[in-house]
Amino acid sequence: MRIDDFLLKIARGTTEIISTETLRHKLEESLRTKRKLRVKAGFDPTAADLHLGHVVLLRKLRQFQDLGHQVFFLIGDFTAQIGDPSGRDQARPKMNASEIAQNAKTYQKQVFKILDPQKTKVVFNSAWLAKLKANDILELASYSTVAQMLARADFKERFHEKKEISLLEFIYPLLQGFDSVYLKADIELGGSDQKFNLLMGRQLQEAYRMPPQVVIMTPLLEGTDGVLKMSKSLGNYIGIHEPPQEIFGKLMSVNDDLMFRYYELLTDFDLNEIRSLHPKEAKLKLAQEIVVQFHSPDQALRARDEFEKVFREKKEPQDVPEYVFRPAEGKQITDIIVEMRLVASRNEVRRLIRQRAITHEGTPLTQEDWPIQEGIIRVGKRRFLRLIRS
Repeated sequence: MRIDDFLLKIARGTTEIISTETLRHKLEESLRTKRKLRVKAGFDPTAADLHLGHVVLLRKLRQFQDLGHQVFFLIGDFTAQIGDPSGRDQARPKMNASEIAQNAKTYQKQVFKILDPQKTKVVFNSAWLAKLKANDILELASYSTVAQMLARADFKERFHEKKEISLLEFIYPLLQGFDSVYLKADIELGGSDQKFNLLMGRQLQEAYRMPPQVVIMTPLLEGTDGVLKMSKSLGNYIGIHEPPQEIFGKLMSVNDDLMFRYYELLTDFDLNEIRSLHPKEAKLKLAQEIVVQFHSPDQALRARDEFEKVFREKKEPQDVPEYVFRPAEGKQITDIIVEMRLVASRNEVRRLIRQRAITHEGTPLTQEDWPIQEGIIRVGKRRFLRLIRS
C-alpha cells in the first residue's frame, strides 16, 4: 500500500494526529531500513469485557499490523491500581489485584478477534513499573510540574471546585508516559480523552533523549443511546463477546445519525455508497458486518433472518431457551429471569415490569408475584424464554 493511501486510511475517524508529517517520515524510514515500527496502545483492565468503544482503537492497531508493523497491546495492570483520572471529577476507587488479573485474562481472550496474534505482543506494565525505585520515581517527577498537571481540564475543574486531587493521580500520566519510554514506542494510539497522557509520553521520551512518538487519537464512541460514551456501567454498550442476535438487535436499535458514525469508525465501507442506501437497508448492512467481525458470515445471516422474523413478522425466534418449572417450588418470575441470565438483577426485572417491558404471550406482566404459567416470556425486544410446566 502506498504511504499516501495508508495515511488516508489511518486518518479516517481520528480526532488528531501529532503529527501527520512525522508519521509519514517514520513510515518512509521504516520502508528504507526494513525496521518495523513499534505501535503501542494501553488498556487498563477496569472491566471484564471489551465493547465496540474499544474496537475503534483496536481497528487502528490492526491497520498498522496489516502494513507489517509490530503492535504492543499493553495491559495496564500496574496503573490500574491508581486509576486513570482522565475525564473524571473524582478519584477512581482502587481495584484489587484479583479483579485486575481476571479482567486482564478476558482482555487477552477477546482482543484477538481483531488483532493478528502473530504481530501482537501482549505486555503488562507491572513488568517494569513495579521495579522502579524511589529515585526512579523522583526522576520521572522532575520532568513535570504542578502547574502543568493543573493545566489539564479535568484537574483544573476539580481544583477550582475544591475537589480533592490525589498525588497518585499526578503520577498516573508519568507512569503511562514511561511505558512509552520503556517500550521505545514509535507511535501511541489512544482516545481523545487521553491527550494529556499521550503527550506526556512524547515529553518523557525527549527527556530520555529518544525520538518522540507520534500520537494518534480516536474519538470516544457514543453508546446505543446516541448521547453518552459507550460504557457497560451505563448499559449502552455492545460487547464483542455477546451472542450474534444480541449484537444485531442492539445495532438495529440505534438512530440513523449514530449508524453513520458507527460506519465511519467501525467499518471500511465507502461512506458515500452507504449514504446512497435506504436507512433501513444501511442499518441491516451495518449490523450484519459487525456480527461478521466477531462471529462468522453464517451467524450474521442467521442473526439477520431471526431479526426479520421476530421484528417484522412478529414471530418468536427459533432457538428460544426453555425453563421447566414446578408450581410447588414457589419460584417467582423474577427469580427465573435472573437465573436464566435474561436480566442481570432482580431490581432490573422489577424496573422492566413497571415499564410493562416483560410480557407473557404478548400480555405485559404487572406484578412481581405473577402466577407462573406455560408460554413465551419476552423481556424487552430481543430476549425470550419458553416456560414449560413439569
